[in-house]
Amino acid sequence: MTGAEAQLGDAGTALWLTGWQIEPVLGWTSRRVLAVVGGVRAGRLDYVVHPDGQALSVWMLDVEPRFRRRNLASVMMDALYAAHPTAWIDHGGRTEEGARWWDRYADPAPERNIHNRPPREWAQYFEAPVVMAQRARNAYENRRLGLEGHSAAEYGHGERLEDVAAQWASAYRPAWVERVDPAAGELHGGLRLVLPHALGRVMFDGQRDVAERAERLLDHIGYGSLPPTAGWHTTLGAAFEDLAHEQVFDTAPGDAMTHVAFRVRLGAGQEVPRHDARATWVSYPDSPGIEVELTGMAWRSPRTPWATHFAGFDRPVDAAIAPAAWQDASEQYTARYDRIGELRPGQSPRRAETGPFAGREAAIAAMAAKLQEASRRRTAAARPPEPTREVPEHLQGQQPSPPPQWPRPR
Repeated sequence: MTGAEAQLGDAGTALWLTGWQIEPVLGWTSRRVLAVVGGVRAGRLDYVVHPDGQALSVWMLDVEPRFRRRNLASVMMDALYAAHPTAWIDHGGRTEEGARWWDRYADPAPERNIHNRPPREWAQYFEAPVVMAQRARNAYENRRLGLEGHSAAEYGHGERLEDVAAQWASAYRPAWVERVDPAAGELHGGLRLVLPHALGRVMFDGQRDVAERAERLLDHIGYGSLPPTAGWHTTLGAAFEDLAHEQVFDTAPGDAMTHVAFRVRLGAGQEVPRHDARATWVSYPDSPGIEVELTGMAWRSPRTPWATHFAGFDRPVDAAIAPAAWQDASEQYTARYDRIGELRPGQSPRRAETGPFAGREAAIAAMAAKLQEASRRRTAAARPPEPTREVPEHLQGQQPSPPPQWPRPR
């Protein structure tokens, strides 16, 4: 698969494997194959992938009306098979239109289609009753429409679907993944915006200092205007992927759009705000305005996404993820920022003190205590024992004689 930058000119067709921020199956990763023709969204194939990458389920295959009859649906499905060369595939239930398409499609790997294989091979990934219901629906559509629909492969085992569903229902094992902890490290989120012409020229002038350009861009956006609805990802690439995805689905994207990504972290000791965490990203629904430390920025043009500008801050800048609605903004946020995220009069950009020991005070104190205790133990072990005098056996039990009294000079 290729990236969004692989568009083949105004008349070219590009396929892009991307993500979509929905989790229809707990723990499974949501993915999407997008077909773009001449820079315009032409079709999509939505699916979810098991955490181990060895099973996926197709949720939607759709081609825009004006791009149909161009074989795009088959191209997207072929790309799905190529992107996951060893995974079990559940194609799900089909509509009438989907049944007609499937009847024409040449399945490149029917041995990986779970509808063609006995449940003992895939039942740990998929719920057998659900799969059997899908197969029954597809069989009905094939009979109603007079289609073969690869039935010879799908129904070649001769089993009764209700018996299979009952027998293998208990074999299913729900997926589990560790979710992102927003306090554990840095996260990346972005927004799209149209810059004034003069500022746009400055931002993409590679001869200028990148840190200075980042400061000017932040002054323009507002220190309290970090995007409230963004998904905050564990990687910068995923944040830019989100923005490119929005660009494709935008009905009026515009040519002068700039994509900006922010790298942030919660301040040390700050209470973690209410959030919705997934395997690789986290969001802050109904954000009241969340104080963060901005540690870096990056920006690019969607027309030339390979030319990305990066700026890291040696001393993080205090900023805030904007409130989702002004009436829900916290007092702490409104005391520092106005409605459009600009600093209020008397407020100024603050830079967090940083260094090799920043945010590690508790860990350093615990280590110091541990080292001091170990030092005390080593000192005690190395101290020589107190000397002792042996008392002859015939004197044992007697009071020792007083020391001699020497005459004192008068």
